[in-house]
Amino acid sequence: MAITVTTAMPTSFKVELCKGLHDLQNGADALKIALLKATASGSGTYGAASTNYTDITGASDETSGSGYSAGGNALTNVTPVADGTTAVCDFSDTTWSSASFTSCGAMIYNTSNSNSACAVLSFSGDQTVSTGDFTIQFPAAGASTAIIRIA
Repeated sequence: MAITVTTAMPTSFKVELCKGLHDLQNGADALKIALLKATASGSGTYGAASTNYTDITGASDETSGSGYSAGGNALTNVTPVADGTTAVCDFSDTTWSSASFTSCGAMIYNTSNSNSACAVLSFSGDQTVSTGDFTIQFPAAGASTAIIRIA
């Protein structure tokens, strides 16, 4: 069975926001992004039903290879703002340097809140890097473009 990834804001994250369990203001909570394996190398299903980083580790679906450490990269410059009537979060781009691995998607999660899932990202297929930089370029913090947005 292959990994299935659907870009989504996990339902559990929406509930946890209403409960006040996430503080996304710059540095208040520590957010990280972990990468999934190549599609054919794993078996999990990730999307709106994902709840925690352990969904990935429990299924052994986290990527591995040179330049990648388990748990992924810390996200910086988390800046919640309003774009019209939509609340959005932006992040600085993140890079794994001198890397060699393949990934089909990622999970943003909150290490300050028991590794709760905040977003699941599909790369629309496998992305491979071989002895180079693997960079995730986050879109602008707009109502129709931000990775995390609440309308």
